[in-house]
Amino acid sequence: MKAYQTLLYYCYSPIENAEEFAENHLAFCKSLGLVGRIIVADEGLNGTVSGTPKACQAYMDAVHADPRFAKTDFKVDEVDEPSFVKMHCRYKPEIVHSGLRDPHIIDPTKKTGVHLEPKEFLEMKDRDDVVVLDVRSDYEHKVGHFKNAVRLDIENFREFPEKIKELAKYKDKKILTYCTGGIKCEKASALLLHEGFEQVYQLHGGIIKYGKEAGGKDFEGKCYVFDNRVAVDVNTVNPSVVSTCFNCGTQTTKMINCANPECNEHFTQCDECGWKMDGCCSDACKAHPRKREYDGTGYYVKIPQTVNLSKRKHKKFLAKT
Repeated sequence: MKAYQTLLYYCYSPIENAEEFAENHLAFCKSLGLVGRIIVADEGLNGTVSGTPKACQAYMDAVHADPRFAKTDFKVDEVDEPSFVKMHCRYKPEIVHSGLRDPHIIDPTKKTGVHLEPKEFLEMKDRDDVVVLDVRSDYEHKVGHFKNAVRLDIENFREFPEKIKELAKYKDKKILTYCTGGIKCEKASALLLHEGFEQVYQLHGGIIKYGKEAGGKDFEGKCYVFDNRVAVDVNTVNPSVVSTCFNCGTQTTKMINCANPECNEHFTQCDECGWKMDGCCSDACKAHPRKREYDGTGYYVKIPQTVNLSKRKHKKFLAKT
């Protein structure tokens, strides 16, 4: 057993007074010594936290003890060091930005695609009547994706609704959606059903669970994750590398953020080019006066912000008057 664990999870379940919950939840996580990033919304929780096995177990026990989150499925990774530096817990309108003018036209707690366990997904994915659909952003699927998957050209999941018209040619097929941990598929599959697709499925637990329970077979490259690991191995059956260095074109799985904060482009870059370019995507960014110091990781810590309840409540009061 390694010294630390990282937990990936989500749960669609209504939370009353979600802003206050976020503030209290942040304090609870800090009391356990956890670090990570959690989004709290009226519709539920979406988080990745990291800490000692004892702290992680205490966190999972506390979440499961709350009836609202009793069915939360935690994906647990053992890691050599915490996957974050700080602890963030923020309130947002949605735990995954749907891109819909009215997010309430779909409800993942009521209607989504059929959930497939990893081994069921493995058995179905290569059938002639099936289309495997990656619902993640382009920078995610560039570093790794399922063999022969349909990959959308989107920078953020909120662009997904605009892309559905491009999928109309697959309406007579079984659509198998997948993402990192399953959370985006809940909304993607619900939206596909809303738009008239009849045979919609989703990989339960996402790529991470598929790697643990099906060996990651036919997942090419690495899986992008939203912590300082950036990308993790998934495939232990027939692994491969599919991503290339943005600067020189050699194969690499290393993904970084451009050291110029005004660019902050997310791209793959080999170690040699990383040091040569000082963690930047271009010479212009390398010469930028605000360029951050490159330490070889290309990962930059954001300053955590706590929920200011008094400010939010004041805004709500003004809106009502």
